[in-house]
Amino acid sequence: MAVITGTIERRTAGFNDIHDITGDVSNLVKESGLGSGTATVFVTGSTGGVTTLEYEPGLVKDIPEALEKVAPMGKTYHHDATWGDGNGFSHVRAALVGPSLTVPFRDGRLMLGTWQQIVLLDFDNKARSRSVVVQIMGE
Repeated sequence: MAVITGTIERRTAGFNDIHDITGDVSNLVKESGLGSGTATVFVTGSTGGVTTLEYEPGLVKDIPEALEKVAPMGKTYHHDATWGDGNGFSHVRAALVGPSLTVPFRDGRLMLGTWQQIVLLDFDNKARSRSVVVQIMGE
């Protein structure tokens, strides 16, 4: 079984910035030359997340609104008292969404649903440069 690792770099704006990275992941799978296996997508850092959703304007608004109800920005978090950086909400949101996702592929194509895209979410309270590691395993 072969293991190939690639990276996707994105400049993000923070505050629930959502990026569709499906095309980038798909290209890495194609470039790997592998026919079938899995692609693990992992964002480095503790204030980012990776998941799937239908990447359309309504959901791009709905996700931040839902997260604001669960982990609001205006609340004081214990993390903020420890570090003084004011991004406790970012860490909580990232922990809820999670840093990684595994997607199977066959015939060199991701096995996603028709309306399913892979997205990178930046929850931090400032703009960042994000690195997403894509590890492709298969044959």
